[in-house]
Amino acid sequence: MTRAILQIPPALILNRPLPPLARALFGLGLLVLRWEERRQTRLGLSRLDPHLLRDIGLTARAAEIEASKPFWQE
Repeated sequence: MTRAILQIPPALILNRPLPPLARALFGLGLLVLRWEERRQTRLGLSRLDPHLLRDIGLTARAAEIEASKPFWQE
């Protein structure tokens, strides 16, 4: 069985900045990951029982307000 060799792009090896398009796409990818994390966190918050909300120091109303925010809003 042969193993595939992972090739690291030269831009990463030489510590050079990424080209503009690659930087823009990388930034977009990071933004999408941040949005997905907010979406999942708010969904989880909306599913917590009142006693768990009290444990983390939130009221049911505060959790409801946070959970109702769109994913793109901080």
